[in-house]
Amino acid sequence: LGTCASCHNGTTALGKHVTHVATAAACDDCHVTSAWTSVRFDHAGVTGTCASCHNGTTATGKHATHISTSNVCEDCHRSTGWIPVTRVDHTAVLGTCASCHNGTTALGKHATHIATAAACDDCHVTTAWTSVRFDHASVTGTCASCHNGTTATGKHAAHISTSNVCDDCHRSTGWIPVTRVDHASVLGTCASCHNGTTAAGKHPTHIAVSGACDDCHVTNAWTTVRMDHTSVTGTCTSCHNGSTASGKSATHILSANTCDDCHSTLAWTPATVDHNSVLGSCSSCHNGVRATGKPGNHFVTNLQCDTCHRTTAWVPHTFRHSSPNYPGDHRDALLCIDCHRTNAQTIPWLFGAYQPDCAACHANDYKPDSHKKYETPQKVLYTVSELRDCTGACHMYTDSSMTTIKKRRNSEHQVSGGGF
Repeated sequence: LGTCASCHNGTTALGKHVTHVATAAACDDCHVTSAWTSVRFDHAGVTGTCASCHNGTTATGKHATHISTSNVCEDCHRSTGWIPVTRVDHTAVLGTCASCHNGTTALGKHATHIATAAACDDCHVTTAWTSVRFDHASVTGTCASCHNGTTATGKHAAHISTSNVCDDCHRSTGWIPVTRVDHASVLGTCASCHNGTTAAGKHPTHIAVSGACDDCHVTNAWTTVRMDHTSVTGTCTSCHNGSTASGKSATHILSANTCDDCHSTLAWTPATVDHNSVLGSCSSCHNGVRATGKPGNHFVTNLQCDTCHRTTAWVPHTFRHSSPNYPGDHRDALLCIDCHRTNAQTIPWLFGAYQPDCAACHANDYKPDSHKKYETPQKVLYTVSELRDCTGACHMYTDSSMTTIKKRRNSEHQVSGGGF
C-alpha cells in the first residue's frame, strides 16, 4: 500500500534517475506497474521546457527537415498531439518564406498564382495569408493575366472601349488617376469618351462645330489643332474675334465685310478683295505699302483712285470732267496730255490770260479776217479777247454805231462740230 514513490525512492527501490524529465507528477501518472518502460505520458506535471526532453536523446527532437526556427516547441506544437501543428508563430522562423512554403513542407504557390519573381512576404503577411499588400515590381506577367475580372479586378462595364493593355494608361502605384491615355488602340469615336462625363468634352466656349474631335485635335496634345473649317457652323467672326482666334489686325483695311468675302479657309493669305463693303478711300489701302499704289509715272492728281478706276478691274480706266471750266468733249478725242502737258492735274494754259475759254488754247488759231465787227465807215475786225469763247455768239453790224445787226452768229463753233 502507498504511492509508487514510497518504495521507488532510490533506496528501497529504484527511483527517478538523474536524467529523468523534470516533473512534479507521481510515477503512476505516466508509468504502469506491469512494465516500467510502458509510459502513457502526461505532460501536465512536466516542469521543464519541451526541449529539455525533446532534444533527440531523451525524446524525439527537431528532425533534419524541420523548418529553421528559433521558436520553442510549444510556440507551434501542443502536448496533446505533436501533429498536426495548428498554429505557426512566424516571429522566430529563420530563412525565407519559400524555404517552408514550397509545396512540400508547407503550402506554396498554387497553380493559378500570379506569375511573379517576388518573395512571399513582398505581398503576404504572416498574420493572414489573404491579407495582401501588393508589390507589382516583380510581377512577370501582363496586367491582364491577373486583372481579368477573376484573379483580380479587370475592366469594368463602363471602361472605355480599347484594345490597350492596362499599363498603357494605368500605373501599378495607383489604378487612378490615369496620368496618360494611349489613344493608339482606343476603339470608338473621340466623343464616346470626351463627352463631359467619361472625359473632358467640349467646353461652353468651344466654337460651334458639327465635326468630330479628331477633325481638328490630335491625341498627343489637345491644344495642337489643325483647323478644319468644313464643319464650323458659325460665322468667321464668331471665332475670329481677337479672343477665340485671331481677328482683324489693327492695320486691317476698314471694311464691313465678313472674313470669307475676301479670305478663304485654306489660307488666310492671299486674299481676294471684295470692294463692295470696304470703308474709307481707295488710297487708304492703295498707298504702295498695304496694296498697290500709283506707279512712278502716274498722272499727278489729288483725286481718289475710283474717279478713274473701277474695283472690278484696274484697267481700262475712264474719266469725265465735271468742272464748269472744261470746254466739253471735242470732236476728235483728246489725250490727257493734249491739255495736261506736264502729266499733272494742273493745266499749263498756253495763253493763260484767256483761261478757261477756248482762246486759252486756241489764240494762235484765231483768224481775224474771218471775224468782221462792221465794215463802214471802215472795216473793223473782232480781237481774240472779244471772241475768246469760240462757242459763244457774235454779230456783224451794219456800221460803227453797232445798233443794227447785219448778220448773227450763235454758237458758230462747237467743240464737237465738224468744221471750225
